[in-house]
Amino acid sequence: MRRLQFSSLLVVVLVVLAGCAAPFADGPPPAGAGSGEGGGEQADANGGGSGANGFDFADPSQDRLGWEAGYWHNESIDVNQSDGLSDAEMDAFVGRSMARVEYIRGLEFDSEVPVEVIARSEYRNGSSEVPTPAEDDFAAWNNQVWEALFITGEDTNVQQALSDTQSSSVVGFYAPADDEIKIITETPEEPVLRNATLIHELVHALQDQRFDLTNERYRGATQDGDLAIDGLVEGDANYVEDQYVQRCASGEWECVPTPAQGGGSDGPAPNLGILLTVFQPYSDGPVYVSSLRDRGGWERVNDAFDSPPASTEQIIHVTDEEPVPIEFRDRARNGWALYPDQGVDGSDTVGEASIFAMFWAQARSGADTINPRGLFETDSPYDTYNYAAEPSAGWANDRVFPYHKGSGPRAEYGYVWVTEWDTEEDAREFLGAYRAILRAQGGSQQASNSNVWVVSEGPYEDAFRVTRSGTRVVIVNAPTAEDLNDVRPRG
Repeated sequence: MRRLQFSSLLVVVLVVLAGCAAPFADGPPPAGAGSGEGGGEQADANGGGSGANGFDFADPSQDRLGWEAGYWHNESIDVNQSDGLSDAEMDAFVGRSMARVEYIRGLEFDSEVPVEVIARSEYRNGSSEVPTPAEDDFAAWNNQVWEALFITGEDTNVQQALSDTQSSSVVGFYAPADDEIKIITETPEEPVLRNATLIHELVHALQDQRFDLTNERYRGATQDGDLAIDGLVEGDANYVEDQYVQRCASGEWECVPTPAQGGGSDGPAPNLGILLTVFQPYSDGPVYVSSLRDRGGWERVNDAFDSPPASTEQIIHVTDEEPVPIEFRDRARNGWALYPDQGVDGSDTVGEASIFAMFWAQARSGADTINPRGLFETDSPYDTYNYAAEPSAGWANDRVFPYHKGSGPRAEYGYVWVTEWDTEEDAREFLGAYRAILRAQGGSQQASNSNVWVVSEGPYEDAFRVTRSGTRVVIVNAPTAEDLNDVRPRG
């Protein structure tokens, strides 16, 4: 069983980072691109809908790039969403949008793409129940991974938190197994499509038709690997979406206005640490794809689908730097054991993006880790958030090894988190910020060993041994200070 992840649905999320940013459902418009929802029905600069500038809107004798389902990319369509979309309007809207995706992306669709509109309540009710750590080894293992990140504590089933975050924030998704787009709305009886959401999901359909998104190369073996691959897949979709938004805002293309929609999700409030983590591909991915295209056109992007990126570090910093190997020998004793059937030899890799999310989430809770406002200090017009910070930059690799003693409701849990950094200074910066988290959680250093901290209450009530040797920082977690040497003997 794999972690419950967003990449399996290729979603567009609705994100609100409380107190800091406004919601954006279709991705942010690039600088100077306006609101992004397509303004009024203006004549298209490439010919409009009336054949201006000599453009021939007759159907071609054979399929052409920028023409799909009987519609040219710059053709006018009679669509009004103010009272919801009729079947004919839906067909026209989707057909022209497919042509526009082709025109921007430079790839042909092989076949039409079905679009189904479903109610959010139906989507939420259709989600399967998630197991608890007491019932399922994967759930117990994954809980320790996210607890190591101080994003979910011992009082939270991370599988449920991931499911709640997804059910409250997804506005649409493409399911490769079904070859179909599903748009989630509060008003399915009067369906409305956001322009950019439709474009985004059509890009995923095009990716699937041309690269086969069900292929194993698009499934990372670790959390960081999944996010990195999503950086390419979602980055491609968001980049095309942004190009579309610019054409709408400038008046180059006429775009169907999206009427204001009231209401919103009535589900549980999302965990912002989880939300920030899973949003990283949508934020940094377009910058990564833009860089690839600048260096080699769309062919360079297509080539990347044959060999997707290996880490979120590569996406965040647009680099080809590979993670350094981390060897690990299990030395636990007195009943403590790994989960050998989970992850990679019982371990997961959280990566730079998740580590940044840890420091950001804890900074919002008062830890002296990073400036949380730095999240909004971006350089690229394609970048939503800035996932680079001193304590998480310089990441070279990491492996989290969850442990357990016993099973079921009476099981005890711990972990060993091995992190490797580019330089000793990078390791010291990570160590300092991590200790700031322990202090903010009420942790106290033990007089007998200053490397041992004890958090005596709260969702992270545990003992921690935190040590640095050169470029490596190792964190050992256990229920009590006495248990630390059983999970990972010193020396």
